[in-house]
Amino acid sequence: MPSNQQILLDNRPQGEASTSNFKLATTDTPALKDGEVLVRHHYLSLDPYMRGRMNDSKSYAASQPLGEVMIGGTVGEVAESRHPKFAVGDKVVGMGGWQQYSVVDGNAPGMLRKVDTTHVPLSHYLGAVGMPGVTAWYGLVKIIAPKAGETVVVSAATGAVGSAFAALAKARGCRVVGIAGGPEKCKYATEELGFDACIDHREHGDLKAMSKALKEACPDGIDGHFENVGGYILDAVLLRANAFARVAVCGMIAGYDGQPLPMQNPALILVNRMKIEGFIVSEHMEIWPEALKELGTLVGSGKLRPRETIAEGLAAAPEAFLGLLKGKNFGKQLVKLV
Repeated sequence: MPSNQQILLDNRPQGEASTSNFKLATTDTPALKDGEVLVRHHYLSLDPYMRGRMNDSKSYAASQPLGEVMIGGTVGEVAESRHPKFAVGDKVVGMGGWQQYSVVDGNAPGMLRKVDTTHVPLSHYLGAVGMPGVTAWYGLVKIIAPKAGETVVVSAATGAVGSAFAALAKARGCRVVGIAGGPEKCKYATEELGFDACIDHREHGDLKAMSKALKEACPDGIDGHFENVGGYILDAVLLRANAFARVAVCGMIAGYDGQPLPMQNPALILVNRMKIEGFIVSEHMEIWPEALKELGTLVGSGKLRPRETIAEGLAAAPEAFLGLLKGKNFGKQLVKLV
């Protein structure tokens, strides 16, 4: 059996995460038991939620255990199989973690899914046609539930979730406004992703400036908002929200280093009779087939053209992950392992 490089969580961050929180290790791949599958990972997904898991604090999911392989989505191919449903060479998506190989119980529901790479590249199953895409779909369709002509806003607009959100919202006849960091990302949002407007949060770095920019970009107010960041951006959205606006809360990346994120004017929720709902997409597996079908069609037809930032080799994962948390990536952040 091949040797397997892994990245473990060695210690918990004190404030901001650093590369010293991680440790590179090499281990032998265990022999397969009946029903098990050996997967060789081609790509590893890096996602903001992983930062929250590194803390030892109450959250919606268990903390990442110390001394174990970092959690993470993976795509790859079956290298060896002792399960009748999986053959050597099958392309699969799963949660193999930050390592080159994983041994998966082929009978465990939802742990390993075969994918078709005829029209959709393998890497996209970690982004637009994977968990981030389904996250965008759920927040838009099930929480915001927009009508044609309504204005919807999304923060972290050019990331894997935001780019899928734009395509899905445009398909429903919405005016779509993004918030992203830097002129290059905003240009990509409007010229390639189909956003009607994009606000550079680096140019509008406080509540007053962001509120003014949102007023200009959303002259008819905001009917729906998909929140990935929190902080002053959410405060500014609340100031511009229409009556009965809906907010899907997916992430609070502004607070991932542990500091609380107070809201400046929560009375606006009452004044505007707003619905604000947080969600975790893995708790809604029943909608995945419908969401993945629409996302696959959008990618296959060219209506969703997701961009990827790719780091080379497992050892590059910690640095790439820290860059993701600071917005250095363009589109979906991946690590190429093969």
